[in-house]
Amino acid sequence: MRHLFTNRPVFAWALYDWANSVFATTVMAGFFPVFFKQYWSVGADAVVSTARLGFANSLGSAFLLLAAPVLGAIADGSGARKRFLGAFTLLGVVMAAGLWFVGEGDWATASLVYVLAAAGFSGAIVFYDALIVSVSAPDKYDEVSAFGFSLGYIGGGLLFALNVAMTLWPEAFGLSGSAEAVRLSFVTVAVWWLAFSIPLFRLVPEPPSLGAAAMSNAAARCSAEAGGRHVKSAGAAMLGTVVGLRSLVQTIRDYRAHRMAGLFLLAYFFYIDGVHTIMRMAVDYGLSLGLPSESLIIALLITQFVGFPAALAFGMAANRFGPKPVLYFGVAIYVGVTVYAYFLSSALEFYILAAVVGLVQGGVQAISRSLYARFVPPAQSGEFFGFFNMLGRFAAIIGPSLVAITGLLTGSSRLGILSVAVVLIIGMVLLGFVREQESGR
Repeated sequence: MRHLFTNRPVFAWALYDWANSVFATTVMAGFFPVFFKQYWSVGADAVVSTARLGFANSLGSAFLLLAAPVLGAIADGSGARKRFLGAFTLLGVVMAAGLWFVGEGDWATASLVYVLAAAGFSGAIVFYDALIVSVSAPDKYDEVSAFGFSLGYIGGGLLFALNVAMTLWPEAFGLSGSAEAVRLSFVTVAVWWLAFSIPLFRLVPEPPSLGAAAMSNAAARCSAEAGGRHVKSAGAAMLGTVVGLRSLVQTIRDYRAHRMAGLFLLAYFFYIDGVHTIMRMAVDYGLSLGLPSESLIIALLITQFVGFPAALAFGMAANRFGPKPVLYFGVAIYVGVTVYAYFLSSALEFYILAAVVGLVQGGVQAISRSLYARFVPPAQSGEFFGFFNMLGRFAAIIGPSLVAITGLLTGSSRLGILSVAVVLIIGMVLLGFVREQESGR
């Protein structure tokens, strides 16, 4: 474990998870949904405000679905993964801070700013994940990936705990009330995210670019013909974009050359759909059972802090037993979570549920990333992780639909949450056909 902290590129890479997880915790999961309904949509019917929030989230997901593989391919071709990561990070940081300036009742502006911030957050993850191949050897992917998730949990949890304290006792922080505290929390997210991103840009190397030799030759020709340094850079960048897009088209046409990557993505789509459904529906489920909102906030904090050591433990277990058995274990626990959720009826039981989810949530995500990295050609890591993140972020389609349809047909939210086990089990079955030893490259 010590070597993860002393290896500067690895630690700098993992620290980005510490940096950006505060957006997922404080903004996406914590304050934005509540503040959007109570402050920016004040006076609106609850159904209307929920629909507005749903459309905002859908727009962010649609962006990643359409853009991630293309942007990943361009970044691979031009050797610009870090530049793309920096651009999306800056977009997310600026927009997160911009939520401070949105006035009460201005739901339209709040929606727009949030969609742009979420696009920055999601887009950056494509290139962040792709950089794992430049800081770690394949036999260390599990540990390194889990290390990043563990730092994300503790970083996101620490700032979220501070933000919660700000909203509960605003006077102690010199604030006029909880509304100002929430708005200031969005600014603290932006500052934290930006500050802790810096080590990655300074210490993590850019992986080899796709078609580097072709770009070098083209750049030399441009320079010889025009005698200009700027023309050389422009020519290399232009050819890099063309090479990257051609590679993307070829990968889509001939995914059989990467058959294990394709099969894993199919399995991942189903089981991560179940994981994300539980993440997104847990608070709503707790409210439907009549649990107080304060208990749900506490449960979210429990998940964060349990997730820190658990993600590290998953990485060490995968290093010893292999990623597939450990991943099976994590997804199986999620199936058990849906069964347990069906029977729970008290805040204490919800806390237990949150702790169990924290034990496996980061581990499942971390080992999924590291297992997939084994099937990824390093020179095409941005493109391949574009597909990976596209499915990961676009997931939670089947699960929420099952919850909604089952709930409507049966009148029971308990049966709705239990239905999520279906997509988890499908994912486990498909995962059984994935062979680790076949990279398919």
